[in-house]
Amino acid sequence: MTDGNFTRYVAVGDSQTEGVGDGDDLTGLRGWADRLAERLAVTNPELRYANLAVRGKLAHQIRADQLEVGLALRPDLVTVLAGMNDLLRPNFDPDEIAGHVEAMFAAFARTGAVVATLTFPDIAQNIPLVRPIRGRIAILNDRLRAAARRYDVIVAETGHHAVVADPRLWSPDRLHASPLGHQRIADAMAEALRLPGADDAWTRPITPALPEYGVFRAMAAELQWAAVALGPWVLRRLRGLSSGDNRTAKRPEPLPVRLAAAQPFPY
Repeated sequence: MTDGNFTRYVAVGDSQTEGVGDGDDLTGLRGWADRLAERLAVTNPELRYANLAVRGKLAHQIRADQLEVGLALRPDLVTVLAGMNDLLRPNFDPDEIAGHVEAMFAAFARTGAVVATLTFPDIAQNIPLVRPIRGRIAILNDRLRAAARRYDVIVAETGHHAVVADPRLWSPDRLHASPLGHQRIADAMAEALRLPGADDAWTRPITPALPEYGVFRAMAAELQWAAVALGPWVLRRLRGLSSGDNRTAKRPEPLPVRLAAAQPFPY
């Protein structure tokens, strides 16, 4: 579908696209979009890459804050990922969310840019407390696929592979990818874009397999997660705060891509 020879790549989205879970605010975040940009830069060292994503943003905020900025950067490749934060809100409206995402698809597609997105995994596999809302994920994915078809948006189907439930792909909060998870997302996007050398290795189980844990160890893990991830999230909601408050895009201008050293991730 593409030869990978892009000149300007713009990433639009929330915390996953920003790279939360892959690095930190002191050393800097990398993330799947950075990793994809590095792969694109191998084909075209003149690539310029901007990342407008900001953690905590809802779909309508991403559209309001990032769409016009992204269009002004004149990309020939855009990735749009929005809606995960909306899934966790009590006033979830799949049509409204998909409408905001579709508006971004349409605007970028009209410029002639290649537009790509991905489907959401079932986070309930790793977070039992969200199982009551797991049907929302399938509904939103269906809406996003339909919108993508209308504008020839490329979709990386990341949600239905068994490996997605492997805890090693997730950071301790279980909502954001780990460095290995971000690498697999980048590889999924590379395969969807049919970049040179891309394949389906990202769908394969991680080796070696994890050992089976007993019920007490599983309960301890749930209590630890509730303390370090769930508690702070609930407190922010009660106080009307967002993790993205007072934050700006980490890479608002298209800049050259510095290639990182290869990391020996297990595949």
